[in-house]
Amino acid sequence: MRYEIKGEPMSVVIVHLDENESMITESGSMVWMSPNMQMETVGGSVGKVFGRLFAGERLFQNVYTARGGEGLIAFASKFPGSLRAVEITPDRPVIAQKSAFLAATSGVETSIFFQKKLGAGLFGGEGFIMQQISGNGIAFLEFDGSTVEYELGAGQQMIIDTGHLALMDASCSVDVETVKGIKNIFLGGESIFNTVVTGPGRITLQTMPLSAFAQNLIPYLPKPVNVNTSSK
Repeated sequence: MRYEIKGEPMSVVIVHLDENESMITESGSMVWMSPNMQMETVGGSVGKVFGRLFAGERLFQNVYTARGGEGLIAFASKFPGSLRAVEITPDRPVIAQKSAFLAATSGVETSIFFQKKLGAGLFGGEGFIMQQISGNGIAFLEFDGSTVEYELGAGQQMIIDTGHLALMDASCSVDVETVKGIKNIFLGGESIFNTVVTGPGRITLQTMPLSAFAQNLIPYLPKPVNVNTSSK
């Protein structure tokens, strides 16, 4: 399998497959392919189907396989941002934000991940449910805005504004902390809570969560006009 990622901020990954190689993807993500790509829609167990739903993904996935020779298939992002190829190994699964998964080689699996700490689930920005991506292969993930990666050592921490944590190794842990100082809370212009990630492991941060992008657009949206159609 060979791939190339083109066209940020509306990215597309173009994948070249050898004969009988397969890709698994969210339904609706394929944008073009060679005629010899064969599609099969799969769901799996009831638990897996509803797990994908709770994690922000579609109920079913599509498997594309190259038949009768080399194949080509392309998958496009659903929103502006960054498309990244992440290597998944049996000893290094990752935890991603909801709706991050776009496509992967056939050896990669997605499952639901529950935040273990109440505070992280309520105030961490991602909710109680995230995605765990495991197995062996390459996963193509979508992030909001640009991305920056850090490698945290054992016990090393990073304090992150709500919604900016996009991906972390499963070896990392997540908690929340309250901004210190009453004046900072009410006058600082930042969130009341921050996400705290503790290593060891790799983390990926995104620069513009979709929720923040939408909030920044609100002042520029046209205001609704009330039209009184009643006759005098």
